[in-house]
Amino acid sequence: MKILKGFLTSIVTFLLLFPCSAWAAGGGATSLVVVADTRRAAGGIEQYFSNLYNTNILLFAVWAVVLTAAWGCLLGVLMDIIMSKTGLDLKSRKIVEH
Repeated sequence: MKILKGFLTSIVTFLLLFPCSAWAAGGGATSLVVVADTRRAAGGIEQYFSNLYNTNILLFAVWAVVLTAAWGCLLGVLMDIIMSKTGLDLKSRKIVEH
């Protein structure tokens, strides 16, 4: 059992330390620019958000937060309507905790 435990410990140690020794050739990247490819954007809303991501990342982030919150509210209201139609009314639920 001690041999098995020692073997597993050495395997785990090797797997954890091996990626540290695998260095890529050359130095690190100095300037990396990530952009959205707008060559194939169909236009309209897709073109707008692609250009917005490339030019003003702060406004793009604000749009992402606003649209995510709006989509969450819409899905919540829609699911509430669907659940009330099926007889699951969560508004009149009594919470009983001891």
